[in-house]
Amino acid sequence: MGTKEKFNFLDVVPCRSKQVKTEWEGETIVLSFPRFRNKWIQRFLIPKGVSKEIRVALEEHGTAVWEAIDGKRTVHEILEVLGDHFQHEDAYESRVSTYLYQLQKDKFIQLTVAD
Repeated sequence: MGTKEKFNFLDVVPCRSKQVKTEWEGETIVLSFPRFRNKWIQRFLIPKGVSKEIRVALEEHGTAVWEAIDGKRTVHEILEVLGDHFQHEDAYESRVSTYLYQLQKDKFIQLTVAD
């Protein structure tokens, strides 16, 4: 999706980045990913005692969205799956869509056009 082609956001399929690791901490998920992709930079630029990975703890709703991202469902299908979790509250669709866009912007996920 690097080009400026037009697409319907509801028809794209979010896929988790292979760089991001997922682990459960109690009822929520923690995402971790390397500070730097280059091993040389990790070795020489990260001070001793500082983690080579950045960890992001998701809250309840973020965890539900992350779990719904399976690389097969479109954004529309994810919104349908999450309707009960969000109790169909007003504007939950825009909240989830904005969250997915932010995950894509921060490179936690990639968006691909469904076939």
